[in-house]
Amino acid sequence: MHKLLMAWLLCLIPALATAQDEPLRLAFKGDLLSLSRTQVIAREPLPQTLQTPLGSVWKLFVYAWLVDTGAQEPAYECRGQSKEEVYCCTAGGKIERDQALVKSCGLYFEPVRLGISDADWRTFWQARQAPQWLLELPLLQPATRVSVAQLLKVLSVLPAQDQARRVLLDVMLNAADGHVVGELGSRLRVKTWSWLADQDATSRQGGFAGWTADGTPVWAGGRGTSQRVLRDYAQALSAVIPVAWPVDAGRCVEVDLFSRYPLRRVLSGGTAVTSGALQGDYRVEFANGNALDIHSDGELFLLNHKLVARLDREEYVARVLQREASAEPVEAAKALAVSIRTYLLQNATRSGDCLSIDDSSSRQRVAPRPASPESRNIAAWTSDLVLAGSTVTYHSDQPGPDKLSWQHAVEQARAGQRYDAILLHAYPRASLSRWDNPVASCDALPAAQDWLQKQRRGWRPKLESETGYSEVSTFAVCRLAFGRPYVDRERQRIYVRGVLTLQDRLDLTHEYLHLAFDAHPNGQDETYIEGLARHLLLE
Repeated sequence: MHKLLMAWLLCLIPALATAQDEPLRLAFKGDLLSLSRTQVIAREPLPQTLQTPLGSVWKLFVYAWLVDTGAQEPAYECRGQSKEEVYCCTAGGKIERDQALVKSCGLYFEPVRLGISDADWRTFWQARQAPQWLLELPLLQPATRVSVAQLLKVLSVLPAQDQARRVLLDVMLNAADGHVVGELGSRLRVKTWSWLADQDATSRQGGFAGWTADGTPVWAGGRGTSQRVLRDYAQALSAVIPVAWPVDAGRCVEVDLFSRYPLRRVLSGGTAVTSGALQGDYRVEFANGNALDIHSDGELFLLNHKLVARLDREEYVARVLQREASAEPVEAAKALAVSIRTYLLQNATRSGDCLSIDDSSSRQRVAPRPASPESRNIAAWTSDLVLAGSTVTYHSDQPGPDKLSWQHAVEQARAGQRYDAILLHAYPRASLSRWDNPVASCDALPAAQDWLQKQRRGWRPKLESETGYSEVSTFAVCRLAFGRPYVDRERQRIYVRGVLTLQDRLDLTHEYLHLAFDAHPNGQDETYIEGLARHLLLE
């Protein structure tokens, strides 16, 4: 009898383990994959019959509607009157659109609060050939079951998906105390969802829906909450989510190549080039007698005896990585790529719609030819990831406070350290964040705001006589986390260090004038803006 009982228990244990380790289902590129915690265990064409509860994904559709219609909805203010505010803010605080999507604040996206009518909602989505379940506003509920295939099709053409992809990187950054972004990098840009399990209302099911960085729609569902799914299956997801060049490779970066080495001439087939865009192979001869072969696919320009490169941000990161170090070992290269991107954010100046930075040993050196596939893969794997919380520098072999040593990073990578651990060792006060996250948040400077409001009243007679001036009705003055003072025109925010010193006040005046002359060419004229700021403040 004892032997029979033992045999029965031994048979039961694998069944219990299977129930607990129910595979994660991942719908991606027309396939449905079943994943264990470490690998793919099955693959089949995505069944048209597969359904999923919407869960929190309904908020993504409201977000898209708000962005695409240019809505100016008010922030949600937490008053402590609903238990759902735990997903939004503390009593007395408030939350705005992007953060509400990341934190899954359902109260923010309630159609009644936003004044969305059934008719307007239906018209909007009918014009985009949405399925029936998306046309009916009352069906916009977590319990609504929808076809996974239809959901992916809607995501592939969702309005405002570029902005949603950028914002949803924060979901990965926040998941499992950073473990998920450590495992996956920036390859997933998804909205998480959780709901009651299909067969057992006392347990949960969860997953995510959204996109990979290159814009491919993706959905996942499994046992447990969305956070548990991300934590438990990060390794398996990392093995199957490809590294692809991001849809949004970042605003242009303008680089003055060889800024410390005057050019003598640029040759194409032995003939000197005078000016304009370069296409093909060239030989650069320097005034010091040295020469270098370069290649351009149209991104290099010869302007006034200077070579200028205009690159996507991620191509810039890949080229600096190639020039300064190597794409191997991979984890060291990932760490350096994040440092390179952060250094660009902290030190570049703004030149029109581009960032501007020199190519030099005192800044970052840039390869004068397209980056290798290996370097581009590293840039793509880490796209949009930067460090927040400390100034970032690096060196080939000399470590120091807030300085990454490439030599030490290589040693750490070969010892099995992951890129996020390497970064933490070099920059202990910093944490991984996304490129535009400092723009999305505002640590208010009330003293600076009050000072500017008071000064504007005295400046008004002078400014109203200036062509193109338009007094800004609402704006915020925010603490600059790092880098140079700037203005975020979209959100009407001015980022400065404070108002204590004369330089602080000049910076604040300068950036306010950029905002006030935004609709006029004078707003782009740095000489005019700086001269007017000094006139207002010093005279």
